[in-house]
Amino acid sequence: MTASLPPALIFIIAAAITPLVSSRVKKVLGLVAPLLSIALISATPLGAHWTVTFLDYDLVLGQVDKLSKVFGYIFSLIAFLAMLFAWRVEDDLERCSALVYAGSALGVTFAGDFFSLYIFWELMAVASTFLILAARTPAARRAAARYLLVHLTGGLFLLAGIIMRLAASGKLEVGHLGIDGSAANWLIFLGIAVNAAIPPLHPWLKDAYPKATATGAVFLSAFTTKSAVYLMARTFAGADVLIWLGAFMTFFPIFYAVLENDIRGVLSYSLINQVGFMMCGIGIGTPLALNGAVSHAFAHILYKALLFMSAGAVMYRTGKILCTDLGGLYKYMPLTCIACIIGAASISAFPLFSGFVTKSMIVSASGAGGLMVVWLMLQFASAGVFHHAGIKVPFFMFFGHDSGLRPKEAPLPMLLAMGGAAFFCIFIGVYPAPLYSLLPFPVDYVPYTGAHVIGQLELLMFGALAFCLLMMSGLYPAEQRAINLDFDWFYRMGGRAFYRLCDAALNGINRASDRVLVRRLSEGLGRYFADGPSRLALWAARPWWGIMGVRGPELERRQATLRGAMQASVLPVGLAAAMALVMVILLFVF
Repeated sequence: MTASLPPALIFIIAAAITPLVSSRVKKVLGLVAPLLSIALISATPLGAHWTVTFLDYDLVLGQVDKLSKVFGYIFSLIAFLAMLFAWRVEDDLERCSALVYAGSALGVTFAGDFFSLYIFWELMAVASTFLILAARTPAARRAAARYLLVHLTGGLFLLAGIIMRLAASGKLEVGHLGIDGSAANWLIFLGIAVNAAIPPLHPWLKDAYPKATATGAVFLSAFTTKSAVYLMARTFAGADVLIWLGAFMTFFPIFYAVLENDIRGVLSYSLINQVGFMMCGIGIGTPLALNGAVSHAFAHILYKALLFMSAGAVMYRTGKILCTDLGGLYKYMPLTCIACIIGAASISAFPLFSGFVTKSMIVSASGAGGLMVVWLMLQFASAGVFHHAGIKVPFFMFFGHDSGLRPKEAPLPMLLAMGGAAFFCIFIGVYPAPLYSLLPFPVDYVPYTGAHVIGQLELLMFGALAFCLLMMSGLYPAEQRAINLDFDWFYRMGGRAFYRLCDAALNGINRASDRVLVRRLSEGLGRYFADGPSRLALWAARPWWGIMGVRGPELERRQATLRGAMQASVLPVGLAAAMALVMVILLFVF
């Protein structure tokens, strides 16, 4: 297996071939690449593989252990389902960007050194940017520009930390770092935190994901944040700061999701909420918590993709995605509605669905660690995510009021992709043992206990009761056509103010320099060199003529003669060149 291709290169080669083949072949190619990746990961033994030497450093493209394997499996699996969902896409830009994006995520997962990790990290940012641009709308172009700037900034943090770490230790191996007060580790942490959408570095997610195409958002929901979850688990497991950042991360998106009108905006906020659970588990750092974070990332990729698929299918058939524009579609898209409900039950952690057997490990780990405040925050967040993702999304999209839309059911490839994701959501929830066997640590955890099942059902039922009471009383916040600004206010509004400040200051200096140095100085020098030599000659000759007694008309005649002679004369070439040199030096100095 060492001589074979790394999984990342399988996807990248497929992307390179895609524009050169027929439509049918490129679609098949998009399905074959993930299947080859799964087979390769399964057959590759633990250890370092695909090692190359570059500038006296060993670059490892395949550091395979249980942690990287479980993320490699889920990234390949979701790439297969997303490619099946995107079967009808004919846009080479979108298809190639998706393949490179998935391959880059696998490159990050199996990178054994920070140099190759950084290359795949930045390639992932660029590919996902083009995936947003594939929507080809003005809103998508603006969102993609903001998205790219944010992620390039995060990449610079990561690169600066890598370089400082290399200078201090001479090592490039990817391993546990911890937050020990060193600037290098903090910079690496910040670089990862940007991709993990840790507040206040999170607004790029809600800003960009709803602007992508119906299929592009499915890919986006799977890779960037979960690659960051993987890398955070690899490098900063047990960092206390992640406990509180993760707990806050589960808490605050709930309020924004309630106000959000865009269905994919709601799902974006719930994505941040769920990644918060993973960050909290990584911060706790016990085997139970880390197993919970990894398994929850696995389950989350599936059910979040399923929710984005159902929203994408509705958007594909109706062209609409706002809560105010949708409703009553369960009659016309029943299979899509069922898929959405399965995804909603999974994210809400209903018993017999995947979220129940994964999220509960993190909550139990917080209780076992005596973190009661964190435990209460996670419980509140669990009820909140059921409220906005478990109820609001299917209610406003498929039930609620009759929107008057009469669409067809989703196309067969979309239904097959949603069916595959729904199957895994139920299978993991009913029989979690295969997933537990893939986790980094041995699992000694039983999710289905009477206390756990009853407690979770009580939490969910009271959440449903609160939603019903708010709707019936008219107190539920009305859906509005508006842009809800989050921390992105600082680079939406603040960025414009900063631009105006720079325009007034720097361009003001440019305008003043142009007015004073270029126009006035050049005009003055032009006038001087046009008339200056004759004035200088007259100034030197007048005393001599005074001594000689030249007066009156004779003086005026001699002055006119001298002035005409000087104006008719040609300055030496060397003198003209010297004057030009002086002018250039003066302009550069000023």
